[in-house]
Amino acid sequence: MKRALFVAAAFLLPATAHAELISLTIHSREPFAKSKQFGETGAYERIAGVAKFAIDPKNPRNQKIVDLDLAPRNAKGLVEFQTDVVILAPKDVALGNGAIFYDVNNRGNKLALRFFNFGPGGNDLDKSGSDGDGFLMRRGYTVVWCGWIGEVLPGDGRLRLLPPVAHQDGKPIRGMVRFELIADSKTKSLPLSRREGHVTFTPTPAGLTYGTLSVRALERDERKNVPGEKWKLVKAPPPKLKDTDLPPALDQWRVEMEGGFEPGMLYELICECEGSLVQGTGFAAVRDLISFLRHDESKSNPLRKADGKPGCSRAYAFGVSQSGRFLRHLLWEGFNLDEQGRVVFEGLIPHVAGGGLGFFNHRFAQPTRHNGQHEDHLYPADLFPFTYGPSVNPFTQKRDGILEIYDKKQQPKVMHTQSAAEYWHRAGSLVHTDPLGKVDADIPDNVRIYAFGGTQHGPAADPPSRGVADNLANPGDYRPFLRALLDALDAWVTLGKTPPPSVYPRIADKTLVDWSQAGTGFPKLPGVRYPTVIQQPVFADWGPEFLTKGIIGKEPPVVIGGYKVLVAKSDADGNDLGCLLVPEVAVPLATYTGWNLRRKDVGADGQLASLLGSYIPFAKSKSERAKAGDPRLSLEERYGGFDKYQKAFSTACGKLATERYFIAEDAARAVKGLEKRRGMFPTNK
Repeated sequence: MKRALFVAAAFLLPATAHAELISLTIHSREPFAKSKQFGETGAYERIAGVAKFAIDPKNPRNQKIVDLDLAPRNAKGLVEFQTDVVILAPKDVALGNGAIFYDVNNRGNKLALRFFNFGPGGNDLDKSGSDGDGFLMRRGYTVVWCGWIGEVLPGDGRLRLLPPVAHQDGKPIRGMVRFELIADSKTKSLPLSRREGHVTFTPTPAGLTYGTLSVRALERDERKNVPGEKWKLVKAPPPKLKDTDLPPALDQWRVEMEGGFEPGMLYELICECEGSLVQGTGFAAVRDLISFLRHDESKSNPLRKADGKPGCSRAYAFGVSQSGRFLRHLLWEGFNLDEQGRVVFEGLIPHVAGGGLGFFNHRFAQPTRHNGQHEDHLYPADLFPFTYGPSVNPFTQKRDGILEIYDKKQQPKVMHTQSAAEYWHRAGSLVHTDPLGKVDADIPDNVRIYAFGGTQHGPAADPPSRGVADNLANPGDYRPFLRALLDALDAWVTLGKTPPPSVYPRIADKTLVDWSQAGTGFPKLPGVRYPTVIQQPVFADWGPEFLTKGIIGKEPPVVIGGYKVLVAKSDADGNDLGCLLVPEVAVPLATYTGWNLRRKDVGADGQLASLLGSYIPFAKSKSERAKAGDPRLSLEERYGGFDKYQKAFSTACGKLATERYFIAEDAARAVKGLEKRRGMFPTNK
């Protein structure tokens, strides 16, 4: 079928529409997945365009946006910004289930179809097979994406926000900015953002002249200045734009190093910059777009039904890693209420966010940064509050919680999901303990927490590889849990049906313990190094205006203290206790961990390999195990042969389906996929 392309001028919304979203330009409406029929929902279409917003800095719902009062204003005194929008909607929206599924893009990239449809991933929705098994479409969801990050460069289908730039006295604000850089292999040039595909603030003439670059092996080491003649700052060529591309908010700047950057070393540039983006408008863009799609009855709403009513009356949000932290931060700052005070998302799934918020709503914000044990450790991302219910910061004595700002009627349903890696890399335990790791936190009735034991941040390919790490990466696949939990979330919101209970390790039952090997009881395995480091968030002094105004005045910050993290206790095999286990960990062929260590040849030897877990196979036979000195039972000893393993695995899948942590089709899929493992056993019976 020939694709239809519609190009339209911006729809200017009538006076009765929402003042926050002032126009929506639809660039294209095209069949999705070659007009495939998805059950009773029928065919889908892909809608792409640009939304333009204008918000009032004086509105109380907007006053938490840092530097919004310093952004340029239009003739009506409003602050304008734009964002890319992509929607997958039923061709007849009335045939959908009435729910928006908003996927918070990760650094501009769409993730929902990979995580829920088992699709191949990527931003090209026209790619063959991009619909995967059609899970979200078969359920009737309208999937929505929009840009929210001003750092992202055009290209590769990335979704982008074009935010305003903060000005003072008619000039862009200036300030000292810190950029940390690291490479896993020797390279001569790195972007200041550390990641490709991103812009950075513009170094001023003083920044170019007096900026300092230092290097150290580990976070705790003394910084040593790199001589100025060894490096230089250069502006990258501007990207080539398509007619429909929003222009980049800033330029990309890079550091070029004579002789190249050494792998694993921490390089830190501090220099004066200008061009601070009002990045907090990303929260307003998400809030106001979803509110518009849910409530606007004008013809400008692409989700409007034939009777003039909006086709979606409820909305859920899903975010992975950075995007999950975005959802926690959005909730904490009150952006789950629109300017009229209406709830934006009835349900949210912050996934693998750990205990973090983000560097999302600050002067000179760098939203791509996160906190790692080795790299990016001192950026303001893992910040108090960590829990959804109230807790007290031991360093300030302030009481706060992610949901503290909402009254009872405004409280959304939250399913916080995390892998084992979040406990090691992303302070995951602080989601459900006090800040010093002494007692379990009280979890609100509208919150569920699910810890997927024996999995890593993002499932590795199967078969896995080592990459930069000691051990094979962890291929444990938690995605079936997400599909079942989305079904449960929808039933919770629409029917009031209680979802499956939370499952996570706890201090009270001694499954949440000190992270040392003595504390976890992790076995001593031949050739396996156990971590001597873990990511623990710090409480730091970023200057007197940081906590009140989001303005950093000290670079680098001064560390005052730290919060205490814990991890799951290990069983005799080194697998996690107290967690929700995927079948391959519940009926294991290996030890699956949430940690892995960097190898010596890639630099930073023995530090955590960022966000990676380990897959450490069992020996096949008793004799092989004895020869290696492995304390774990071999496959032969624990299963005898493949048939017994297959039966135990099938039983585990059936139990998960009965308890509503798996849907029936995924239990059957998992069992069917076992056949490829038959050759791992010394006998087939």
